Amino acid sequence: MRRRAADVSAGESVEVLLRQVSPVRDDRYDRYEALLHALAGAPLLPFLWHGGPDDPDARYARLDVAGHGYVPCATSPRALEASGWNRGHGASTGRDAAHLLYPRHLGLWLDPHGPGGGLGIPWPDLRRLAVGLDRLPAGPLGIGEPTVRAPQFYAQLTHHAQRTPAVRSLRRAWVRPAYGSAFLAIGVDVHEGGPHAGQAAHTALSTVRQAAGALPPGLPVSAVTMSDAHDPVALWLHANARPFFDRDAAATAHHPAPTPGYGHPHAR
Repeated sequence: MRRRAADVSAGESVEVLLRQVSPVRDDRYDRYEALLHALAGAPLLPFLWHGGPDDPDARYARLDVAGHGYVPCATSPRALEASGWNRGHGASTGRDAAHLLYPRHLGLWLDPHGPGGGLGIPWPDLRRLAVGLDRLPAGPLGIGEPTVRAPQFYAQLTHHAQRTPAVRSLRRAWVRPAYGSAFLAIGVDVHEGGPHAGQAAHTALSTVRQAAGALPPGLPVSAVTMSDAHDPVALWLHANARPFFDRDAAATAHHPAPTPGYGHPHAR
């Protein structure tokens, strides 16, 4: 069972949990999830490279590890003192830092002076902190083509999509979180733009809920907005999955290009 934020206390518990998570082991995802829950409300002291905490031009320090950027921070005043950092530092909670950093694809590196060099929290997990740990799957994610059969569900979903002009296309993937149950993901591509774009997106996503009654028993499903540039499932779908419903392709099939002839000269 996943531990909730209420099961751990903020502040010092982050330091305790850091000692229970090892980057070289992949069997402690329950401890890592507990760490993320504790981190959400915990006070953090991010290192500043330039300026002070009240300086609008202040710049965070940065670590680059394996091609990914991280902002180093201390998890307590004691850890800050032990780090020997002699420049400025800010003050934030984990959730506030997550809101600021994940859109820039920056992670947090906790206590880089600590045993083993501390621990990095990559930006996709900061996105989970910002949006809600129970609303997004725990990574790293295993994503591939779904093999489960659900023909009635796909038929219902396609039917509802055809009747919903906001839906441009639908894609699918099977997602295996690092912690938690695997699920079927439906990527919904929406006709965006105009003053009612938000309502159009909501209406388009509702097609998945309308068809959910046709799912095989026990099969979990989740709708993914294809326009979300920070969603790893949407990024995978864009790169790897062909639509099983495509309104534009269907329109082209029903209205083929005119054949050369009177009024339609041959292309040169």
